[in-house]
Amino acid sequence: MRVLVTGAAGQLGFDVTECLRRRGSECFGTGSAELDITDGETVRRIVADYRPDVVINCAAYTNVDGAEKDEPRCRAVNAEGAANVAAACARSGCRLIHISTDYVFPGGGEQYYETDDPAGAVCVYGRTKYEGELAVRAAMSRYFIVRVSWTYGRVGKNFVKTMLRLGAEREEVRVVCDQVGSPTYTKDLAPLLADMAATEKFGVYHATNEGVCSWAEFAGEIFRQAGLTARVVPIPSSEYPCAAQRPLNSRLSKSCLDRAGFSRLPDWKDALSRYLSELKG
Repeated sequence: MRVLVTGAAGQLGFDVTECLRRRGSECFGTGSAELDITDGETVRRIVADYRPDVVINCAAYTNVDGAEKDEPRCRAVNAEGAANVAAACARSGCRLIHISTDYVFPGGGEQYYETDDPAGAVCVYGRTKYEGELAVRAAMSRYFIVRVSWTYGRVGKNFVKTMLRLGAEREEVRVVCDQVGSPTYTKDLAPLLADMAATEKFGVYHATNEGVCSWAEFAGEIFRQAGLTARVVPIPSSEYPCAAQRPLNSRLSKSCLDRAGFSRLPDWKDALSRYLSELKG
C-alpha cells in the first residue's frame, strides 16, 4: 500500500508515518516544507506524481488562540487546504483519511457526541476544521473523516510536556477543571488510522483513548504517574482567560468504531503511562 501523509512533522503525522513503515507500507511523509496544502497546484502535482492508494491528511493549523487573531491563515490551511487535498484525491481516485477535531461541536451538556450530531463550533479553529470536513464531503465519496481530541505525542509541544515542566518548577499549578474530554496518545491513534487505510469502510469516525477527564484531572494523573509533588489547583475556565472559547464538553462516542469493526483505543491512563515511559527513553 502506498500512502502519502501530510503534516508528517507533527505529533500525529510523525507517529502515523512510523507506524505505516513498520507495517511495510510504502509511505511518503511530507511536512509543510515539502508540501504546503494551501498551494492547490502543488498538492495536485504531488498526489498525481506519487500515485498513493491513500492520503492521510494530518496537516492543520492548530494554534487555537492564534486562530482568533489570524483567521485567514487558519482558514487557508484547515478549510481551503483540506479542499485542495480532497480535490487532488478525487482527481487521482485515491482514498483520503482527513483528521478533524472535537472542536467542531458546541460542547454543551454532558452527552457523548455521535458522529452525526449537529456541529456548532464556538471558535475559529473549530469552525475552520468543520469547513474542511464539508469540503472533503463535497469533493469525494471515498473518505474517512476522523475526529480526535486532546492529542499528545513524542514530537512537538503538548499538554503533558507542559505539565511535566511546570510540575517540576512549581509547588502548585492552576489547571482548568470544567472542560472534559479524552486525552489521546498519537502512538495509539496511528495504528487505528493504518487499519482504516487498508479498508473501504468510509465515513465519519471519532477516535480517542477510552475514558474521560478534565484538564485538571489529567494534570493530576500526570503528576502522580511522574512522581511529582506539585499540587493541582482546579479553576473554572472563567479564571483562565484565552482568546478563543473552548468547548466544555468534548466527550466523543466511539460507537462508530464498534459498528465498523475497528478496535477501540486503550484507556487514557494506560496510554499516559506508556507515553511517560517513552519520554524517559
